[in-house]
Amino acid sequence: MEKDITSRVRDYWTVRTKDFSTVRQNELHSDISRRWTEEIGARLPQDGVLDILDVGTGTGYFAILLARLGHRVTGIDITPSMLAEAEATARRFGASIRFERRDAQDTGFAGGGFDAIVCRNLVWTLPDPAQAYREWFRLLRPGGTLLVFDANYADNVRNQNQKASYITPQGVYGHIGVTPALTRENAEITLAMPAGRHRRPQWDAELAERAGFTVWGADEGAGARILRENDLGDAPLFLFWARR
Repeated sequence: MEKDITSRVRDYWTVRTKDFSTVRQNELHSDISRRWTEEIGARLPQDGVLDILDVGTGTGYFAILLARLGHRVTGIDITPSMLAEAEATARRFGASIRFERRDAQDTGFAGGGFDAIVCRNLVWTLPDPAQAYREWFRLLRPGGTLLVFDANYADNVRNQNQKASYITPQGVYGHIGVTPALTRENAEITLAMPAGRHRRPQWDAELAERAGFTVWGADEGAGARILRENDLGDAPLFLFWARR
């Protein structure tokens, strides 16, 4: 029986976990992390210690950065191996974070429990981004902030740009250990997802408005500031933000 797309996403990232974690740990030790911390910190509510949800936490990169700022952080992901790696990495970096296996589109958390929600390179992997935005609106407290960092990765696939797919194990941004079979699987998943059929972040604004957000904006220069020379020409990183 053919696997559903969610299972394919989970299985793809299960195979990729160790190599993905290596690059993220390299990134934690690099100056990119300082730029990420400054960028995110400036966008968060300025109300002291916050309850923050990192959706699609992967190996815990954003969660660790935010815990270092003193916030109470919960990281969720659907891939068990990613969560295990996140827990190990958090211990290594002395960060206290709660990690749980949950679906970003239907978390099961009570509503209104978070001051901020963050995610990195998640929406392009979701079968139902509209539901995700509705869920994130439900989870935020009044005045809470949503920060979505992502890119039009389908353009990268369509242009067959593999700039970030074959970096060295010492690299701070990109992928290692990507076989031709994994490249094909990534491309098929990317093009099958709704995000790959829309122009973003314009489409994210439409989804956010339908979900109930009344204040939002986009910053298409985020990748140039944070990733600098590592940003992808065919799929530059953007920030979409919204407030409840």
